[in-house]
Amino acid sequence: MRLLFTSLGSFGHTFPLLPLALAARDAGHDVVFATSEDFLPQLRKAGLETAAAGLAIKDAFGRAFAGAGPAGPRRPPGEIPPEVLGPIVAKVFGDLMPKRFVADLLAVFGHARPDLVVSEIGNSGGVFAAMKAGIPVVTHGFGRVSGDDPMVTQIRGAIRANAADLGITLDEDLTSSGRVIDICPESVQEPGFLARAQRVPLRPVGWSEPGELPAGVLDKRRPLVYLTLGTAMGHAGVLGAAIAGLSGLDVDVLVATGPTVDPAALGEVPANVRLEAWVPQSALLPHVDLVVHHGGSGTTLGAFGAGVGQLLLPQGADQFANADAVLAAGVGDRLLGEDVTADAVAEKARRLLTDPSVRSSATTLAAEVAAMPSPAEVAAQLPSFA
Repeated sequence: MRLLFTSLGSFGHTFPLLPLALAARDAGHDVVFATSEDFLPQLRKAGLETAAAGLAIKDAFGRAFAGAGPAGPRRPPGEIPPEVLGPIVAKVFGDLMPKRFVADLLAVFGHARPDLVVSEIGNSGGVFAAMKAGIPVVTHGFGRVSGDDPMVTQIRGAIRANAADLGITLDEDLTSSGRVIDICPESVQEPGFLARAQRVPLRPVGWSEPGELPAGVLDKRRPLVYLTLGTAMGHAGVLGAAIAGLSGLDVDVLVATGPTVDPAALGEVPANVRLEAWVPQSALLPHVDLVVHHGGSGTTLGAFGAGVGQLLLPQGADQFANADAVLAAGVGDRLLGEDVTADAVAEKARRLLTDPSVRSSATTLAAEVAAMPSPAEVAAQLPSFA
């Protein structure tokens, strides 16, 4: 069977699909992965056949900000008023990128028609293109489904308007059939989504570009705390406060600064802190004792699977909803906005490292993740979706 996977071009939207795409390829299916040109090198590192489709997210935001005029200056998302940022984000994810994906994917279908399209849930253009071409399509989630967040509501409104222009009818979760491959454990998934969707559970096994673990991880002599703000919303001030708080504990701290923070902006760090631009996160998580992070879906789900406590410092997008879910599940805590201080980080991290109830809840959630169907098991179901 010929399969085409498609996603928005980013770590958080693309990497969750890679385990299933690789499992399908290993099962003998012909797999092509289509995303924006700037992200294709990441897919080639995974050994997948690729096709260019869609806009790079940064280019789409550039066009949206340009169209917003003086009301939409280029500032960090946290500094832009919601009444300005909301329409820009809706324009990017609900209009500009879906339209470009539709045009590009229809061209791809013209010379390499798949039997089934697996479209990441944030890439409505993948669903639209498949429906216009008459190709069966199933959506693939990247984490917990967002609820009634105002910005998400604006995005969904733009997607529905785009669908109406194409003569397409969507269900409540913006799919054509209701079937969603869901990598979020049921106990922490959004209840409304669970009640209405045709959910195909898939274990969130994670995927990272292969690489060596930093020195000291495998032979650690005291608790290891992993600190990251991800690949899209890094903030030197937040990282600096977290480093200051964590470094005062009897722990070692491994910091992944990511592509958006210059390590030089953090200055000289204490001896028990190590800075790395990048780490193979999926390989690292089983070896850490606490994850302090932004609340991105990949890191949140990875920590669920590793059975490790979490302290979330959400910066935007779905990170606040993920922080709510972590808190409700008893597997971690959160700090918001101006509450992110060195003292607050130290206090909460100290509790999370020593609280047996957090350890017990994290272990229970990890067992739930381990019991979810593997990528190979879900790959075996794909022919029935076509």
